[in-house]
Amino acid sequence: MDTALDCMPCFMKMAVREARLACPDDIALQHDIVMAWGKTLAELDLNDPPPAIARHLAELIRTKTGCGDLYREDKDEANRRVAALLPDLEARIAQEREAVDGDALALALEFAIIGNYIDKGVDLEFDLEEEISNVSRTISPEVLKALKDDIFPGAKVLILGDNTGEIVLDKLLVNEFKRMECDVTFAVRSHPVINDATMEDAVTVGMTKLCRVVESGVDTPGTILDRCSPDFLQIMEQADVILAKGLGNFEALEGRWPGIYCAFKVKCKRIAEKTGLDLGTSVFYQTKVSKMDNGDGGVPDASSD
Repeated sequence: MDTALDCMPCFMKMAVREARLACPDDIALQHDIVMAWGKTLAELDLNDPPPAIARHLAELIRTKTGCGDLYREDKDEANRRVAALLPDLEARIAQEREAVDGDALALALEFAIIGNYIDKGVDLEFDLEEEISNVSRTISPEVLKALKDDIFPGAKVLILGDNTGEIVLDKLLVNEFKRMECDVTFAVRSHPVINDATMEDAVTVGMTKLCRVVESGVDTPGTILDRCSPDFLQIMEQADVILAKGLGNFEALEGRWPGIYCAFKVKCKRIAEKTGLDLGTSVFYQTKVSKMDNGDGGVPDASSD
């Protein structure tokens, strides 16, 4: 997916926010960062997806301030906050597994998508605990069936992780795939960018104890293929199922790698207009080679809250 003009205000807001985080007591340097970003942004290729553009801002901040992990405290807090919710959610999924018409995989997926709200790259108000408490079946049953049809004992399932906090809820999803006897690999970013999960976070939340965790090689808030390591691209090629968490992964991969299952929240006006869905909607979608628009502005097989 390319970068639209509608993305420009968001990128400028992000520059202001991150400049203040990186050098809170240096107003002159904050101004310098924002002005430099405006010049850089004007020269970038808008045919690139938004996560590829965001990388340049992270590089600019590092170069001018030396600060490489702006959201470390936020990331740690998100992981702690969601970890406190995990025992109750595990119990709810266990009950779902025992129910006559229960679908533990679907419930785990719903929880994991709600976790995608935890995103420092967008301005969207939400109540995580309320969303989790009132979770409902919103994801596309057609796409869910397609996912289940692709799963078999020994299937290589690759989950492309996204944000901190969210990664804790992804553990529920990993557990369900493992119960279905899948060989699960979870991918994290190789470098800190916004509040995306890295290997440090995977270790902290215990993901490395559940399944194989690998770094994708990217320094972008989405799996930009030409930023991935050759080893990781090989893992993608060999996967029987790829499930990409988060809007950044969807933006990076839609139209570039067919057959990927994307699970995310609609968190900006542009994606809402592109999908025909409301802000806050849960989306479970399978990528096509062609662009996602089905001719009337909607996403095939997407479902709303």
